Amino acid sequence: KFGANAILGVSLAVCKAGAAEKEVPLYRHIADLAGNKEVVLPVPVSLFCCAVRKANSGPELAMQEFMILPVGAESFKEAMRIGAEVYHNLKNLLKNAISKAGYTDKIVIGMDVAASEFYRDGKYDLDFKSPDDPSRYISPDQLADLYKSFVKNYPVVSIEDPFDQDDWPAWKKFTAEAGIQVVGDDLTVTNPKRISKAVQEKSCNCLLLKVNQIGSVTESLQACKLAQSNGWGIKTGAPCRSERLAKYNQILSCIKLSPCQSPSFEGDGWFRNTKHK
Repeated sequence: KFGANAILGVSLAVCKAGAAEKEVPLYRHIADLAGNKEVVLPVPVSLFCCAVRKANSGPELAMQEFMILPVGAESFKEAMRIGAEVYHNLKNLLKNAISKAGYTDKIVIGMDVAASEFYRDGKYDLDFKSPDDPSRYISPDQLADLYKSFVKNYPVVSIEDPFDQDDWPAWKKFTAEAGIQVVGDDLTVTNPKRISKAVQEKSCNCLLLKVNQIGSVTESLQACKLAQSNGWGIKTGAPCRSERLAKYNQILSCIKLSPCQSPSFEGDGWFRNTKHK
């Protein structure tokens, strides 16, 4: 058996060789492998992580990430600009940052909870950075009610990993009731078997796709197509640091290289399996 990183390196090399043999850009070759004649850029590509909980940060923040989604943009390029400007204007309050950047009517909010980190014996400890105290643990239903209060009081339309990766009943119930995008990262780990189970049980409606988790371009495309065929969305990271900016810059380069075949931008239509419109 080979490790995922070793297999992925070979897989990517073969994929690039295939594009060179066909004399087409790499993105076009990958789209052909996926069976996509038309390339559509959904807003989750521009779903930016704005506030992140670090392992060495204080105990005040239970959720791992809070995000903004520039759904009101007219194009991917505008979505990139809006997201980057808001991200770099962010100070203390997210709502103030959005207002300061001038995009109050064009942005909604997403969050990454990473609930597996504070899952304790069937319950959840939101104050998990403090000394352990089982008396403060809350049930999955209580945690779900907290998320629903966020959705009710703020423009929160996307929550990632709201429950432990193996708390399947809680995922299924929340996705059915919340009416928002529910992202599976720890739940699915880009594994087609876990994605299939999530599809069958309707545990979530969005995939966090990581090629290094599954190990090859072929398996990544399988996971992607499985998610797309069930109306799921995708989610990526913030417009900062070179390893994260690379994918966004590549998409912008592809648009410039093929101005006559520029991919369409989905905008607010990305909320496929949610009540948000």
